[in-house]
Amino acid sequence: MIVNKQIVTIKGTRDGLTLYIDDSCSFDEMLEELEQVLSSNHVDDEEPMITVTIQLGNRYLHKEQEEKLRDLIREKNRLVVQSIESNVILKEKALEWKEDSEIKIINKIIRSGQVVEVKGDLLLIGDVNPGAKIVASGNIFVMGSLRGVAHAGAYGNQEAVIVASYMMPSQLRIADYISRSPDYEAEGVYMECGLIDLEKSKIVIDRLQVLSQKRPNLSGFERRMLNG
Repeated sequence: MIVNKQIVTIKGTRDGLTLYIDDSCSFDEMLEELEQVLSSNHVDDEEPMITVTIQLGNRYLHKEQEEKLRDLIREKNRLVVQSIESNVILKEKALEWKEDSEIKIINKIIRSGQVVEVKGDLLLIGDVNPGAKIVASGNIFVMGSLRGVAHAGAYGNQEAVIVASYMMPSQLRIADYISRSPDYEAEGVYMECGLIDLEKSKIVIDRLQVLSQKRPNLSGFERRMLNG
């Protein structure tokens, strides 16, 4: 006896509906069963809008296919697609993600007038002199004196941090936040970090030890340093 495998599974959550789509069937088979499933689960027009999350598993949809899927769900009353999630991405996207997550190691002194810009995290073994600038889409770690400008999270990452062995910057920038040179009583501070405090809506400079509580995801940086 042959039992047809269920292609579409619907589960209700506090946030709406989640549709789990079998990734071994054809796209047309998926649409056909989804039409049947949604038609048999009629939603009253008087009920509030229901958000739908679609889990594709190991299936990738081209833009045209994704639009067909969205159109099918839009046709059903009170349903709106919140997200379409897949375990698969294009090679170009994977390479872009790899570049953004890599650690770029530079061993030099960044002198006045020089600008160094990288994608991903920047580990600088050397100083950033006054008048110099370093920019990274991720975090910035300076194993030396930071006396120039440092801009972390350049593409809008507010979770990025700036760490320096000797913190005396002319300016710190994280995402769209800017902090001018701090007014220290002493000649700079050793082993501190700059990060965004969203409650205060500004960049704060704190002890390096707070990073384990404020940015626990930075443990990934340590793993990448150890594993290469």
